[in-house]
Amino acid sequence: MYVNIGTLLPRHAVYRPDHTAVLFQDHNLTYRQLNGRVNRLANTLVHLGLQKGDKLATILPNCLEQLEIFWAVAKLGVVVVPLSPMLRGTGLSRLLNDSDSVMVVTTTDFAPELDKIRGDLVNIRPERFILTDGNLDGYQNYHELTAVSPETEPPYVEIHGDDPYNIIYSSGTTGLPKGIIHTHAIRAAYCTSFATAYRITPESVCLHTGSLVFNGAFLTLMPALFLGCKYILHPYFDAEALIETVAREKVTHIKMVPSQIIAMMHAPNFDPARMHTLEMVGSVGAPLHLEHKEALERHLPGRFYELYGLTEGFMTILDKYDYPRKPGSVGSPPPLMEMRIERPDGTLCVTHEVGEIVGRGPMTMPGYYKRPDLTAKAIRNGWLYSGDLGYVDEDGFLFLVDRQKDLIISGGVNVYPRDIEELIVQHPAVRETAVFGIPDDKWGETPMATVILHEPGSISEDDLRDWINKRVEARYQKVSRVVIMDDFPRSVAGKTLKRVMRQPFWEER
Repeated sequence: MYVNIGTLLPRHAVYRPDHTAVLFQDHNLTYRQLNGRVNRLANTLVHLGLQKGDKLATILPNCLEQLEIFWAVAKLGVVVVPLSPMLRGTGLSRLLNDSDSVMVVTTTDFAPELDKIRGDLVNIRPERFILTDGNLDGYQNYHELTAVSPETEPPYVEIHGDDPYNIIYSSGTTGLPKGIIHTHAIRAAYCTSFATAYRITPESVCLHTGSLVFNGAFLTLMPALFLGCKYILHPYFDAEALIETVAREKVTHIKMVPSQIIAMMHAPNFDPARMHTLEMVGSVGAPLHLEHKEALERHLPGRFYELYGLTEGFMTILDKYDYPRKPGSVGSPPPLMEMRIERPDGTLCVTHEVGEIVGRGPMTMPGYYKRPDLTAKAIRNGWLYSGDLGYVDEDGFLFLVDRQKDLIISGGVNVYPRDIEELIVQHPAVRETAVFGIPDDKWGETPMATVILHEPGSISEDDLRDWINKRVEARYQKVSRVVIMDDFPRSVAGKTLKRVMRQPFWEER
């Protein structure tokens, strides 16, 4: 089937040439201008010898160059591999080699880290180390290369829906990171499904302040470039800057992880009246606790959407019109997606019975890159097994119980951290919380709570532990310890990393 997302930008350059495409810092580019810049890059990649199927890795912060790369590779059939700037050492060299990347684009700040592992990289020729923002020995300059390339469309490449577009590596929470392949057809499904689900139109204004290398960025990037609307990118998340941009640019749609939504609501310049143009405040990446959902609904009623999903390709969406009657749900599968809840023996669960969430649809990955063994475990008979636990109610709405990898087994009893977290955030002193299991000689493991307070010193760890343990529904939910932190370790996307907090306790065993 012929599907090529690289045709989107040239279309808008013809039919919406003067409409703002991208706003990034002092760059305000129309669709004609953005397409010209992307063509310069695409022709540069051809000059450097890249061909359909080659892998191009990026190690970049949010920048205009990252956006240009996303759309230049789409025209050539080159596969982009966006890597986190938080990677270092063998973790970085392993992914560059595993992905078979033949080129890497990075910054002068990151170049010293790349230089440490250059000798270990087996596929990247010397002339294919590129810097976006300066000149260093051993690197070519992105802008010097593209400046001498034409703005005309690059040579035609035949691209089909099952051709890979990107490889996105998992966070590696349960082992080495896995390369998740997305095809042109999958990204086209992102365009249509999320444009529809989020009611994005050509007149919408989408703002993204999180990391571009996080797959959640594509939830608004693809619909925006599909429809030809304005896409605003911030260099990094800043709650106050977000609010000012929403007010100034009349932003309609924004996606954030829960910690960013919480930070926005507690920013000193937060004023719902100045954010009246928002039509969607979407949560992604982790469950937003009900206490925070209710606060957002009070401040900005009728805007909240929540997405539960896996980068591997199954999602449910809680629509803003469904939220009032299903506030604890993570919604329902979008059209063309199917879902079921399975018991360990493969039989189907009944209503309200907890089991593994399983799904399939047009966004399901073809597999993990070069890992047919792991693909066979994740996808069985066309169904993607999430490893997450949930149930559906009588109306078919999904309720996420917890991530299976976060499940605490205490004395043989399943303890779901999310149940305890939902209680903890009701304490007026608590801003955020994360609950996970730590070793216990008697019970095997017990729950521990880490918290961030609104005001440091407003409550002690012991007092908060006592408050929690008086209110949990079952004895096995009592937390053995509470630790107050200034902030949580987070991924480049802003997601809380429970595994990082949990790991030291288990290493002591």
